[in-house]
Amino acid sequence: MKITLNIDTATCIRCGKCVRICPAGIFEQESADSGIALEHIENCIKCGHCVGICPTASVIHSEFPPEKVHAIDRNLLPTPEQMMLICKARRSNRAFSSRPIPMDMLEQILEAAHRAPTASNMQQVEFTLITNPLKLQEITAVTMGIFHSMFKKIENILLKPIIKIAMPEAYKVLPRFKLLEEEHNRGEDPILRKATALLLIHTPEKSRFGCQDSNLAYQNGSLMAESLNVSQFYTGFLCMAIKLDKKQRINKLLGIDGTIHAGMALALPSFKFVNYIDKKEIKVNKICN
Repeated sequence: MKITLNIDTATCIRCGKCVRICPAGIFEQESADSGIALEHIENCIKCGHCVGICPTASVIHSEFPPEKVHAIDRNLLPTPEQMMLICKARRSNRAFSSRPIPMDMLEQILEAAHRAPTASNMQQVEFTLITNPLKLQEITAVTMGIFHSMFKKIENILLKPIIKIAMPEAYKVLPRFKLLEEEHNRGEDPILRKATALLLIHTPEKSRFGCQDSNLAYQNGSLMAESLNVSQFYTGFLCMAIKLDKKQRINKLLGIDGTIHAGMALALPSFKFVNYIDKKEIKVNKICN
């Protein structure tokens, strides 16, 4: 749909903020006190920066009518100290309670993830939320089946020389997989750790920055989960299985048309961490004047 974009000259104070903020270079201003001109509106990526920055609501954009524009009360934002404490407190807590997570909390986590930035504002990130216990068990079973098939090939005498060259990293995780298989055979859940919810983040197959966009969404969702005291961890084994599986069994199981880039296992915690632990010394290369 063709967008319309105009400047209300009656209220515009010619501050030039829209000129400086627009990533597509649509807004132009010849001098500090001149009016704002618009060029090549067709290049607009619909990011909303111009509407978000205008102090007098003078940017009239068809994609962002008044009901979609909300004032920010910066007094409600967390302080840097509070934000840092959330980052320090966030841990991959797998000690889960069997109590279900309230849906309003899951919706807040989804909203936070959805709010993450995307390359060129394409907004192609999609989500699949699973809370059905039987479906969660099936996801673990399918994942273990994918690993089992892969490692049968790795241990095949005839295929071993080829796989050692093509997939040398597979042999490094073989001992770990055998431990996972033993856990699964004992009736445990080595993949989702009996999470009560699973959030998968995916994009269309041809999305150029799907992986980056999805993991930005994951980080937003993860920090929101931490603020809600919802435990979570990144489903590395599940994502590895999805990447290795040419048959796309997880996609087919859940009806996902696209590429799954990230997954978050979620549950209410059995208990909470009372301490945060310092990491190794930060490694940073500072290039300054």
